[in-house]
Amino acid sequence: MKGTVLLFGLLSAVLLVVGRPSNGLKTLHLGSCVVTINLQEIQHGFSEIRDSVQAKDDNINIRILRSTESLQDTKASEKCCLLHHLLSFYLNRVFNNYKTTDHPTLRKLSGLANSFLIIKKDLQLCHAHMTCQCEEEAIPKYNRILSHFEELEPQAATVKALGELDILLRWMEESA
Repeated sequence: MKGTVLLFGLLSAVLLVVGRPSNGLKTLHLGSCVVTINLQEIQHGFSEIRDSVQAKDDNINIRILRSTESLQDTKASEKCCLLHHLLSFYLNRVFNNYKTTDHPTLRKLSGLANSFLIIKKDLQLCHAHMTCQCEEEAIPKYNRILSHFEELEPQAATVKALGELDILLRWMEESA
């Protein structure tokens, strides 16, 4: 009897901890694709480097992620595809190319990149299940973002894109 009560108590405690939603976890609704991410952790990691990155941005009149034209007006069915492309962009063109000798910043970038890889892997599952398809809108929007990026010198573009990461994170939060 004591064993059963102890087992029941232990099982109840485990279910309480596991069943409780974790602080910071957000479920993104990207058309038919639904993924859960720890957005609070990503935002916190970026907030710790944002000021130093944005201080290096000399191109204050140029925006790569023009939120009204490229992100905000994206149809729900296109959000998954656009996010998939943007995560690849940040992983391949921004995080890999950002130059700094500051080791804490490099560690934060590594953490952000790892978080983006996890989200991208979840989005690839949506692609595999045909719930994340690229239709007529996402690719042209991504191409406009890419052309804004390529208007700048490579390091300046990398700094600008990293400094604008909060725009992407805000858009992701609005998709929750």
